[in-house]
Amino acid sequence: MPLPSGGGTWPPQHLQPIYNHYAILDAWYTGDPDRLARTYEDPTRTQPANHPWQHRGGITGFIGRMFWGQPTPQGERRAKLHVPVASDICTMSSDLLFSEPPSITVENAQTQERIDDMLPQLQAALLEGSEVGAALGGYYLRAVWDTSVAERPWLAAVHADAAVPEWRWGRLWAVTFWRILETDDQTCLWHLEHHEPGLISNALYQGGPAALGKQIPLTDHAETAAMRPVIETGLKRCTAVYVPNMRPQRAWRNFPAGANLGRSDFDGPVMQLMDSLDETWTSWMRDIRIGKGRVHVPASYLKNNGPGQGAFFDPDREIYEAMNVLGGDDRMELTATQFAIRVVEHRDTAAELLAAILRATGYSAQSFGLSGEVAITATEVAAKERRSLTTRSRKALYTAPELAAAIEMLLQLEASPLFSSGVTPELPTVVFGDSVSPDILQLAQTAELMRRAEAASDETLVRMLHPDWDEDQVTEEVRLIGDARPDPMQDPFALPGDMTGPGQEGEDGEQEQDGPPQREE
Repeated sequence: MPLPSGGGTWPPQHLQPIYNHYAILDAWYTGDPDRLARTYEDPTRTQPANHPWQHRGGITGFIGRMFWGQPTPQGERRAKLHVPVASDICTMSSDLLFSEPPSITVENAQTQERIDDMLPQLQAALLEGSEVGAALGGYYLRAVWDTSVAERPWLAAVHADAAVPEWRWGRLWAVTFWRILETDDQTCLWHLEHHEPGLISNALYQGGPAALGKQIPLTDHAETAAMRPVIETGLKRCTAVYVPNMRPQRAWRNFPAGANLGRSDFDGPVMQLMDSLDETWTSWMRDIRIGKGRVHVPASYLKNNGPGQGAFFDPDREIYEAMNVLGGDDRMELTATQFAIRVVEHRDTAAELLAAILRATGYSAQSFGLSGEVAITATEVAAKERRSLTTRSRKALYTAPELAAAIEMLLQLEASPLFSSGVTPELPTVVFGDSVSPDILQLAQTAELMRRAEAASDETLVRMLHPDWDEDQVTEEVRLIGDARPDPMQDPFALPGDMTGPGQEGEDGEQEQDGPPQREE
């Protein structure tokens, strides 16, 4: 699909169901109560007194029956609270995958050096992309460059709700990224960037909040003034890849426009459970709010501030003036009201809801620090976090091939006439690091047992204890271990100067010979 000439709805009309879903997922990920309330308010923008839209079927009625879809009664302030478990889940997902940099290796030494140089910036982009991708179901990695910033191109993450993809046989063929540069109530400046095999196209549009409007020159805005309308990359592939969070996409599996998208961690019943958790938390805080002690006093206890100024009661006052009471009865009483706060009920309900959310998203409570037990070894940690590690491994299976393809594409771009860097393009091997560090005591005990059994060489043991070392470090350590090992022909318990052996001198300075002494003829 080439860039549009102008006009029309954007994003395209046939993708509106997907972008409406993105808006709901983003509201939970952002965690802003005002945004959640706006997202779940009456979809028709009308709220009659009895709210009949809550009793409808379909998505309209479903949204209306959600806790965040219930409007605030007239005359009351909104007191709904939000528990940011959604953003915590996304952060946990990203940390499990990329808190340790992945191992990206190739055979060519020069290419490997280039990959090592880009790895710190790439890891930061992957952390960002995978966190947002856990909420939206996936993210994109695109090649970008600006010689005023860096000499070589790099990979940047693009969020899924800012892209219009095109698929061929389940693979990304082309994609259009978009952003709003300026906006007000009536006018928006849209920048569209289209990636396809061999070409990258840029265009600027002046339209409304949901329409592109007319196309205008790129020089009309400072951020696009230096861009070219068309860039020939010389590659036979798209300069962007899509990294799914997980698949299949259950909600869109029969919808061609969304069947190839990834699945969000919030899909299914998770949003309903998070909505119920917010309702429980709000109810708990409401109990605390209305459970504050109230003191009811007779009207004569109030201090008058003067005509039209009202009256008040000071609970900290120690001495009261004499008061004239009708009937001469001075036995006036203060009445205190104290409502019960249902701490246990709310806490248990919230704990069960949180456990159900974590089960539905595929994570262990131990990963979020909800278990009171402290694991001693890495084996125990792995056992307690088995569900989280299984989910991590599943996400890694979808991430590794796309990440390798993105790096290969970037290397090909550097080798193209655009940069002519001389680097040799190669498809790398991507291996994700361990999210649970091995216990050094267990590794040492294993290495000792393997040495006693003569089941491993020095090099194997060094690599097992130091998996992050390169070839030179391993070789040097093996040499040092060999130099420090005593000669097996020497007595390790002999005193210095008494170290005798075959071919060595004895105490009298004579050369010792093997075997019995020879008789002189």
